[in-house]
Amino acid sequence: MGPRSTVQRTNLLTSLILVFPLLIFYGVGVLFSHGAMNGADFLTQSLLLLLGPRGYLAFQGGLVLAFLVLVLTLRRRQDFELNQFVPVVLESGIYALTMGTLIIFVMVDLLGIDPRLAAVAADPLAGKGIFDRLVMAGGAGVHEELVFRLILLNGVTVFGRKVLDLRPWLAVGVAFLVSSLLFAGAHHMGPLGESLRLGVFTYRAMAGLFFAALYHYRSFAIAVYTHSIYDAYVFLLH
Repeated sequence: MGPRSTVQRTNLLTSLILVFPLLIFYGVGVLFSHGAMNGADFLTQSLLLLLGPRGYLAFQGGLVLAFLVLVLTLRRRQDFELNQFVPVVLESGIYALTMGTLIIFVMVDLLGIDPRLAAVAADPLAGKGIFDRLVMAGGAGVHEELVFRLILLNGVTVFGRKVLDLRPWLAVGVAFLVSSLLFAGAHHMGPLGESLRLGVFTYRAMAGLFFAALYHYRSFAIAVYTHSIYDAYVFLLH
């Protein structure tokens, strides 16, 4: 058997370690950027308002310590594979650069839906520099994949299997759909949310399905980096 090309789905330790620098980059970066928070990141917004900049920075320090404890705990049962970082980033980059084309093809040629994303009168990226846009992209990848894939998709899957007694494939399918629809809807909520349009919602729902497939079949780390690289690509070219 040849060497594994990327992170294995079951090795949560490797995924968490590979993703953690992105989490810290965003967590600290929002303190030095100009409002570089994504619309679905309710947690960071609430913490900044509640704790203030210094308290929030202290919270990030506590997050580092909690992460180290988790790593040491998982280390007893799983192995961290440092050599997976480059393959994960390369594979994620390929997905990120092809995802948009695939979704637009499905929307236009198969569904007949306008994929244009000009849904707001005010440009949320107006006045944002390169650093701000990279912080936003990193935050979107980490926080949204954490909430909608790692927590929500797994939670709905377990609920479907244990409570509703669904077959495994059906529980996963329902979880894909629910998490993706909520992912799309979250971008239209709150003060940073966009106005609702069919093309925008459909595009994001399909992106949610794409990320869900990456998470389920590849790994959490690949879903996070694909999401972040895709957003960075879009934000920097905007």
